[in-house]
Amino acid sequence: MDRRGADLQNDGMTAPALPLIAIDGPSGVGKSTTARRVAERLGWYYLDTGAMYRAAALAVQRAGLALADRPALEALLQSLDLSQEDTRIFLAGEDVSEAIRSQAITQLVTPVSADARVREVLVDQQRRIGARGRWVVDGRDIGTVVFTGACCKIFLTASPEARAQRRFLELQAKGQSPDLAAVLQDLQRRDLADSTRAVAPLRRAEDAAELDSSTMSLEQVVAWIVARHQAHP
Repeated sequence: MDRRGADLQNDGMTAPALPLIAIDGPSGVGKSTTARRVAERLGWYYLDTGAMYRAAALAVQRAGLALADRPALEALLQSLDLSQEDTRIFLAGEDVSEAIRSQAITQLVTPVSADARVREVLVDQQRRIGARGRWVVDGRDIGTVVFTGACCKIFLTASPEARAQRRFLELQAKGQSPDLAAVLQDLQRRDLADSTRAVAPLRRAEDAAELDSSTMSLEQVVAWIVARHQAHP
């Protein structure tokens, strides 16, 4: 896949773009890794919306502000400087790809991403980027809210136990010492929060194909999505 920097500054353009593959699903199901592989297979570009929300959460954390402080939050959002180059995420020019994966940010991203104003700002940015075409995008509301006109919509899911095991192994590979029960509990907490939030809750789009990947390898999932997309007229 060619290198392509994606400036995430909002210019007000909101029309959804085609062709675009939208992959939604719960936390820990492997959406980001799958979307990257699908993009590579097709020669398309990958937009990591989850990382955008994590970067926004990191900005909130570093500013030491509370979401209830609306003037301060608005000022932060107006100056939010995010960019993506390949799979790396930058905040004000700093590569924060690792920093946004910390446990502290994982816990903070749920309330930040549920904030209506945060979502409004980031959705506008996502739609502008998608208008360039040939993107694979993953998240929790891509097919239902952000890109309702996407040419291919996938709702990727797996059992909580399978997702917890995958996240557990991922954290171990990064040198961390996670507790499997705690990882499962955190996933279930996020599932509940994501599916019951007032703004853009997690749900399958009516025209999305659902894929349970509990017993599938990454390559099997990627091949299934690519075949699904290529079957479109």
